[in-house]
Amino acid sequence: MDDSLKKQTQNMINIALAEDVAGNDITTNLVIPSDMVGKGSFVVKGSGMLAGIEVAGMVLGTVDPSLNFTALMKDGYTLAYGDVVAVVEGNLASIFRAERVALNLLQRLSGIATQAALYVDAVAGFNAEIYDTRKTTPGLRGLEKYAVKTGGGVNHRRDLSDGILIKDNHLAAAASVGQSLADVAKKAKAGAPSGTLVEVEVETVEQARQALDGGAEILLLDNMSTQDMRAVVQIAKGKAMLEASGGVTLDTVRAIAETGVNRISVGALTHSVKALDISLEIKV
Repeated sequence: MDDSLKKQTQNMINIALAEDVAGNDITTNLVIPSDMVGKGSFVVKGSGMLAGIEVAGMVLGTVDPSLNFTALMKDGYTLAYGDVVAVVEGNLASIFRAERVALNLLQRLSGIATQAALYVDAVAGFNAEIYDTRKTTPGLRGLEKYAVKTGGGVNHRRDLSDGILIKDNHLAAAASVGQSLADVAKKAKAGAPSGTLVEVEVETVEQARQALDGGAEILLLDNMSTQDMRAVVQIAKGKAMLEASGGVTLDTVRAIAETGVNRISVGALTHSVKALDISLEIKV
């Protein structure tokens, strides 16, 4: 993680620990001696790809800087059932206070990396790259996009300031005041910051033609049939990059890649991913 993401992550960890009221774990306070020490192992209970191991260590260190956390595997490693990815030693009460937040983040990020890797593998041999979307968990976008990259995917826009994407609602609003799709694309291109490409969402082959007429540099092919995608690939050759989007699944992604599009964006990488099963096993 770079320094900017580490800072965002630390702020998020502080919020998560406050949400869990980690400083007042009444169960631990009542049943665990305050000076008791132990060792915890982060054990994988499934298979997938690791992401977020540094984040888990940051959680433990925030709760108690005296805890000794050791990562045994790096982000991006392929995991099998029973793998131990990290160990932590020290005050047992501190480990219990940090456990849930550390696991929640490690499990979710590893689940995203695992999902991204499956999609990337599914389109192997084609030119299409797998992109994420802004359909992320509020407050976790930076980490979730990091996990997508760990799994071999590519990050789309970080936020609304990071790129121009003219979607159907923008076009509908513009049409209500007499602006055509091509007009909107031309207007955006004329005012775009230097180096910023204009992407336009289209739903039909005709809309794709209009977007190209307006100078769009990327076409977002929203819920198009593979037949229409192939038609747009031919029309846009040498004029614009093509991104397929909308309801993409592991069952359909390879057929989409076969059409010749450059990018495939998958909201499911982050909005409905299954967490990888990882537990913390304690020994005293």
